[in-house]
Amino acid sequence: MAVSQPAKFGESWSDDRVRSYLDRQPPAGTDADFHVLYTAYKHMREEDFERFLDYFKAAGRNVSACNPDGRSLLDLVREHPQSQVFLQILTAA
Repeated sequence: MAVSQPAKFGESWSDDRVRSYLDRQPPAGTDADFHVLYTAYKHMREEDFERFLDYFKAAGRNVSACNPDGRSLLDLVREHPQSQVFLQILTAA
């Protein structure tokens, strides 16, 4: 898969770019909702991820979706000590 835009740190993300993560296709055997959540978490700043979650929930997607090991994104983020803001955002969702 080709990168659609080169990485630029600190840039503002448009709503279209944030929403585009809803269309990410999962690898075989991975829940689509978990895949887009995890991918957004890995690539977005906190404020963009928070906006993404609004679109994600409005689309009727499952915030509690799990990976093939049965773990949700919230489970994984709890293990990342420097991701406290993401943890708060996910907990509120």
